Amino acid sequence: MDLQKESTISRAERALALGSAQLLIETLPWIKESTGKVVVVKYGGAAMTDEKLRADVMSDIVLLKLIGLNPIIVHGGGNDITAYCKQFGLSTEFKDGLRVTSPEVMDIVKMVLIGKVNQELVSQLNLHGHLAVGLNGADGHTVTASQLSPEMGQAGVVKQVDTTLLKDLIAAHYIPVIASVAVGADGSSYNVNADITAGAIAAAIGAHKVIFLTDVDGMYRDFEDKSSLVSRMYLSDARAMLADETLSKGMIPKIQACVEALSAGVARAHILNGTLPHSLLLEIFTDEGVGTMILPDEADEVPDDFVEYPAGDLASKLHG
Repeated sequence: MDLQKESTISRAERALALGSAQLLIETLPWIKESTGKVVVVKYGGAAMTDEKLRADVMSDIVLLKLIGLNPIIVHGGGNDITAYCKQFGLSTEFKDGLRVTSPEVMDIVKMVLIGKVNQELVSQLNLHGHLAVGLNGADGHTVTASQLSPEMGQAGVVKQVDTTLLKDLIAAHYIPVIASVAVGADGSSYNVNADITAGAIAAAIGAHKVIFLTDVDGMYRDFEDKSSLVSRMYLSDARAMLADETLSKGMIPKIQACVEALSAGVARAHILNGTLPHSLLLEIFTDEGVGTMILPDEADEVPDDFVEYPAGDLASKLHG
């Protein structure tokens, strides 16, 4: 009886091992496709506020780096900003899904995004080695912006992205972690939407992919019908969604960012549920994926001018 049980367990273990091996084999073409290329990840939502999820996402991003991709993280921190505004007695007002940013609120934005959230993410990544460097749009004038409108205060719209510093960091085998605070022509600070910032950076640097981690599984034909998840759509579909004004306010900047990135030659845009463990890896490295992938209308036409970086001495940045 014991021998029979042992045999049954062994067969189950062998089946599990074979399944794991098959999954690893399935990832090979996706790894080969992406090695050396830049992947911009916009990080936000519940995956940012839940400590365990945050640790898992940062581990996944380190894994991307180790297998040869070059991730850039762009983050916001809206929930923390709202909490601190309340703590300091400042009102919270939104128009069309964007935060009205008075000078006092701008101080809170910088304190939270640059001084708190950015450093937390950098520290979490650096638990795995000397890999991450925190910055914001003002550093090296990486992201410049102008005022969105007078009634929005210091809420900004991205005008230009200078990729010099980002390319230098990637070439030195670091993971840039960018807070979505931009600088104006006069040196003033602007609060810019992190989705839009991620799309603009992906477009400027010639990223292979731009990925948006959010709190929903992706794009739905009908959000109330969870069976209507769209696994694949095209740039023309995304433009049509923006034109017919049927998108939720939270999804509008994500789709706008996808359109900007794909129009500039980025090969793929993805919208994923960051609360699903390891959704980042499942979307990039498996055949089926788990979210919504948006492709150029000419899906087989992949630009050949991506910036690629050799693996080099990455190992020297890892703990023994």
